[in-house]
Amino acid sequence: MYTTVNEQGILNNYATEPKVYYAQYPNQYEQRQYALQAAFATLLISTLVLVGFAVS
Repeated sequence: MYTTVNEQGILNNYATEPKVYYAQYPNQYEQRQYALQAAFATLLISTLVLVGFAVS
């Protein structure tokens, strides 16, 4: 931890900052996986909404 002391002797503790890195653009395989996840999520949500309407 990084600690400083002010004029009155009060300690100020600062957390160590993590190393900054840039995100990388997803490759073709990852993009297909994201599209597949989105399709399944859309199917699940639309099924739940339709079941909700059918029950009520």
